[in-house]
Order: sequence, then structure tokens, then C-alpha cells
Amino acid sequence: MTTEKQFIPLNIAVLVVSDTRTDADDTSGNTLVERATTAGHQVIAKRIVPDNIYQIRAAVSNWIADDNVNVVISTGGTGVTGRDGTPEAIEPLLDKVLAGFGETFRMLSYQDIKTSTIQSRALAGVANGTYIFCVPGSSGACRTAWDLLIKDQLDHRTRPCNLAQLIPRLLER
Repeated sequence: MTTEKQFIPLNIAVLVVSDTRTDADDTSGNTLVERATTAGHQVIAKRIVPDNIYQIRAAVSNWIADDNVNVVISTGGTGVTGRDGTPEAIEPLLDKVLAGFGETFRMLSYQDIKTSTIQSRALAGVANGTYIFCVPGSSGACRTAWDLLIKDQLDHRTRPCNLAQLIPRLLER
């Protein structure tokens, strides 16, 4: 539920983790960009990197060091194969883990993909005052994550509470 307050857009960076995708055939990253901009946010960066923990970590580290980036959403690399390394790349960067994100994502995904949802290592947290969401690489997973979880939490009008309203307080010590 949202109230009648004015919408406040956030600056979002999208990271596509893939050894094979290019800008021409990237449906997952484009799904996130389209949904974020349709919601009124500003996608200020989009990048595709190979499934390599150091390249993933470098891209995300640059964004969390940038005061203009409020949110990073990555897609891909959250599975269980030998090349899937997004959680291993991101988790060491996090100041706080939002365990409920992965739990809720898997619960919602169960309705569509049943027990295959246990293969997802979706993850979210906060690093240096920046929210980070790591979702699987399918466009369906991106739609589920954005439509059913992320969108409302990045809208400060959502009640009873949301992540966006906490941004000014994330760096409190």
C-alpha cells in the first residue's frame, strides 16, 4: 500500500553477470532497467561482467563507493554451478545481510518453479549505505524480484515501512 506522498526516484545501477550475454541479447538486465525506469527511478549505470568473483566485486565496489548510487541490482550467477559466484563476490562487501529477501524470493518463486527454487541463492544487503539485490539470471526471476519485492521497498510511500525511507540513516554509527 502506498500513500499520497510524492514519489522520490532513486539512482540504480544494474549488473548483469554472464559469460555469454551481450547488450544485444540481455533480457534480464533489460527487464530490470525497464521496470526501474517505468517505476520512476533513474538507472544511472548498467554493466555486463563475466561470472568471475573479482570482476563482480570490482564493479559493485565502484558503485557502492559512489555517493550517487542508492541501489545495485545484479542478475545472474546465483545458481549452484562451478561458475556461479555472485553471492561469494557480494557477501564479503555487505555490512548487513537482508536475509528476508532471499527467503521471500524463494517462497514466491516456489509458486512458479516449485522445488527448483532451492537452487536459487538470491541475496540482498546493505554496503556503505547502498542497497544490493542479487537475483537469478532469468527474466522471469527478475520480474518476480522486482514486481513482488524490490519495487515497493524502493518506494518511500509504501507502508507500513520500506527500505527507501531508511537511506538517510544507513550510515549512522
